[in-house]
Amino acid sequence: MTSDQEHSPKQLVVLGAGVIGLSVAYLAATRHDVGPFKVTIVARDMPEDMDSQAWASPFAGANWSPTPLERSDPRSCRWEQTTFNKFWDMIPTGLVKKLPTKIYSKTAENTSELQWTNLVREFRVLSPEEIPEPYVIGCAYDTISINPQEYIPWLKLQLIHHGVQFVRKQVTTLEELKPFIGSDGILVNASGLGSKSIIGIEDSKLFPIRGQTILVQSSDVQDSVYINDRDSSLNGEITYTIPRPGTSLSDTVLLGGTFEQGNWDTSLDMNIAQAIFERCAKLQPSLNDRNRAKILSHHVGLRPARKGGARVEAEVIQFPLRGGNHDLVPCNTSPSEECNTLQIVHAYGFGGAGYQVSWGAAEDVVSLIKSLL
Repeated sequence: MTSDQEHSPKQLVVLGAGVIGLSVAYLAATRHDVGPFKVTIVARDMPEDMDSQAWASPFAGANWSPTPLERSDPRSCRWEQTTFNKFWDMIPTGLVKKLPTKIYSKTAENTSELQWTNLVREFRVLSPEEIPEPYVIGCAYDTISINPQEYIPWLKLQLIHHGVQFVRKQVTTLEELKPFIGSDGILVNASGLGSKSIIGIEDSKLFPIRGQTILVQSSDVQDSVYINDRDSSLNGEITYTIPRPGTSLSDTVLLGGTFEQGNWDTSLDMNIAQAIFERCAKLQPSLNDRNRAKILSHHVGLRPARKGGARVEAEVIQFPLRGGNHDLVPCNTSPSEECNTLQIVHAYGFGGAGYQVSWGAAEDVVSLIKSLL
């Protein structure tokens, strides 16, 4: 045993129990080249709170879908490659579904320039006979989908098995976390939209993207269909059907959706729901048979997006928070009057891509953690 191993493990605190925070905690708790750490997840919303609209992970599409060419970047492509391969390997577990998918578009595009065709499996360009009107181009491929209602609780069980502790707490200022982190621990900030209002972070670049969906049960819908329509996207509409895996409830399909940037409203709009269903039923006519397609629930969630892209970087903050508006920091139960520093690795602002970049982004977070040791 080395001298480093003889010391007590450092504290690694993950703020946020969404798919990003859980994935980071899993790698930190299971990889032998990290730590050793005592890993604690601190969050207001936990994996058992899958009906809470206060966080995004329960309501995500949770599939892999292509990022438009003009919005792609090498970092995101690397994250997605790692994540896709990880999820593909998990298909035999039943937590991940192999998902045949078709995309239709009203605008002709050069498919040879698409960067993701080598990522998915069995990619091909559709023939004109396979493309319904009014679309002019389409492609087919195999991708993956996940059921958040089963995957997020499964991740928590894995973490508990590896000794990770969970603490339910609503955090309003970073100073509240010092008792958990200790003098030389590290904080991973995976708080999503919470980073907009937590004192000490206060990221004004964060904004929500409202998503409304319908969950149905239909054994007739086994393939995914996605419409690539930029005009509709600009108006906040997106159209897709995503069949999901499931052990407790099989043959569920997510119908979507909306993509409303800057909209904080989490209330259900049944007019929007009707429009979503009608658009999806045009793609999957079997949905119109209510004897075979059962409406299970309606969902509204807020995707945690960020101007300039996700924030994955390390930062050192001085404590106590002082100067400027930080003189108004509320007193907490364990005020930190001693001047010291807090090492943070940020991991938030992934918008609607949280699941499809989760393992790749977590790998980068772990690399940043190692750089702070």
